Amino acid sequence: MTVTAADLFCGIGGFHAVASALGFESVCAYDSDKNCREIYEKNWQLTPGGDIEQFASESKVTVPPHSVLFAGFPCQPFSKSGAQRGMRETRGTLFFNIARVLEEKRPRLVVLENVRNLWSARHRDDWELIISILRDIGYRVSDTPLVSSPHRISPSLGGTPQVRERIYINATYVPPNLRDQFDLAAPSLDPHEAGLLWDPSEWKIANFIPTLRRRLNPELHLSEEEVIWIDTWDDFRKRLGGIGVRLPGFPLWLDVWTGELASDPSMPSWKRDFISKNYNFWTANRKVIASWLRQNQAVLNFPASRRKFEWQAGEMSSTWDGLIQLRPSGIRVKVANYIPAAVAMTQTSIFGPTKRRISTTELARLQGFPSWFSFEGQAQSQSYKQLGNAISIASAYHSVKAHIARDQQLLRRQRRQDIVDLVQSAPGNPFDRLDEFKA
Repeated sequence: MTVTAADLFCGIGGFHAVASALGFESVCAYDSDKNCREIYEKNWQLTPGGDIEQFASESKVTVPPHSVLFAGFPCQPFSKSGAQRGMRETRGTLFFNIARVLEEKRPRLVVLENVRNLWSARHRDDWELIISILRDIGYRVSDTPLVSSPHRISPSLGGTPQVRERIYINATYVPPNLRDQFDLAAPSLDPHEAGLLWDPSEWKIANFIPTLRRRLNPELHLSEEEVIWIDTWDDFRKRLGGIGVRLPGFPLWLDVWTGELASDPSMPSWKRDFISKNYNFWTANRKVIASWLRQNQAVLNFPASRRKFEWQAGEMSSTWDGLIQLRPSGIRVKVANYIPAAVAMTQTSIFGPTKRRISTTELARLQGFPSWFSFEGQAQSQSYKQLGNAISIASAYHSVKAHIARDQQLLRRQRRQDIVDLVQSAPGNPFDRLDEFKA
């Protein structure tokens, strides 16, 4: 029997990759973004439908039958970077479209992905509502999600050097005649079964991405202005080191040192705390700061976000040895072992030794997409956006492995040994299939 899969909020096909690596056949996909649908079709030879609300409404569900449902439903209502209105926001209600599909089609397995913040105290009511709805429909699901990140998964299992913590909600349908034998409140998934054993400090991103030293799109290279910003702060770091002072762990704010920014009772407490720390730092190091400013007057005219510097690289000898992010909150530098979560081109990590941003090809690999995956014909900024919204393939893949380890007896009782066999026989590393697979 063929194990079929549906892909809701499909994006560019991260869950399609998971399905393919597990041996499932994807039969339908849906996404409201036209650009995502075009990239999905180009790579997977399956034409996605549009907005899921057109295919799964209160009155009608036209999604075809399937054995497994995947859905990375919109995270913006729960993300720390958004307003965090949760289910009260229109996009948050899209979970109910998933529920309508489940009510009508009863797929055996459900795998949902979202940001970790959905499971935070702020969104606990939303979380409990989602779990309650799944159980009301007849799904066995745990009270707690699997929290996974590719940088915690061994490279031998497809892990990649990127911090991308996401939650996975893995549910299995329980027919009415089995509900007295299988509790709808399932145990939590085992992190060990999900491959979450790797020591992140073992990563070295220069060894992972083979294209780092190749000549690539000139747009990836830093502008003269960006190099000046980084060089200026690197000069400051060197001056401090020359007198035996280590950079602090909190962000450095030049405007506090120049008197442009002072504490105010109306400010939030975190901001007053940073200002206080910066003032104390300036008091202790005013001579070296004054000398640096005299020889780097241009720093006073840097954009506001470039007058802030955050060092997270310990004893690293040069800013240019690390990973650099030009963030709205300032210039951040960390050790070049694993990158922060991919978000968008404006914050794409810069690999210091090459003085350029990580390419879309490299970023796709960090997300787990196969080497043949193509964004040809699309603006680079659009590709970064799509990758920033994509799932980590290794994290999703191993959530299914752990899911089957937990619920294999339930599936056997439903005569779905085929699902168990496919998942258990799938390789430990999804790349082993994906790099050879071409739809």
